[in-house]
Formats: sequence, C-alpha cells, structure tokens
Amino acid sequence: MQPKNPLDWMLSEALDSLTRAERLRQQFGRQDACWEPPIDVLETEHELLILVALPGVNPDNVETVIHDGVLVISGQRTLPPELRNARIHRLELPQGRFERRIALPLGRYAISRFVMDGCVALRLAKS
Repeated sequence: MQPKNPLDWMLSEALDSLTRAERLRQQFGRQDACWEPPIDVLETEHELLILVALPGVNPDNVETVIHDGVLVISGQRTLPPELRNARIHRLELPQGRFERRIALPLGRYAISRFVMDGCVALRLAKS
C-alpha cells in the first residue's frame, strides 16, 4: 500500500470542509442575499431587455419589483432535494438567496419574463 499523496489528502480535506460549511450555511444561514447574478441590460426605443444568468432557476420563482426607480430581482437557487446529501466535488454555480438591483431610467414599465438561452429574460416595455 502506497502512502497518500499529501496534496491529494489536503485537497480532499478542503473539499470535505467546504461541503460541511455549505450544509451548515444552508441549515443556519442568513436570509439576506448572498450573491448577485450577472446581467446584461439592453435598450431599444420601446423597451429594456435584461438578461439574468440563472441557469437551473425556474423563472416563476424569480421575484421582480420596481421600487423608487430601482428594479429588484431576487430569488433562491438550491440544490435539488435528491442531491442534498451528495458529496460535492465542485460547486461553482452559486447557491442560496440572490438579489440584483438595477437603477432604471425615469419612466413607467410593464414587466414580462421568459427564458432565453439559460437566462431569465425580463422585458420592460416602456409606456
């Protein structure tokens, strides 16, 4: 039997620690937003189009509200229940509560949403 490679052992221990920390954070974590999804904002004469990178998040579970001229996009990404006890080897897509705030140009908007290439797309029709 060969001795364990110290680097492999340290990496394994670090991943195990991250897994335990993530489970504790999910169990006892704050309810505040912990990450911001990346966005693209495009404007035409008639609308603003906002693409929010949220792969795997159902658009119906994304809350959008305009408050004092700021669009607030919020929700939560969680691991599916069948994967909650899985051993995590890599977790690059952020989990937990997210929120993104975008200052809007003055005006009135009607919001609609749809899915577009793995993004939740928000169409803000100018009125």
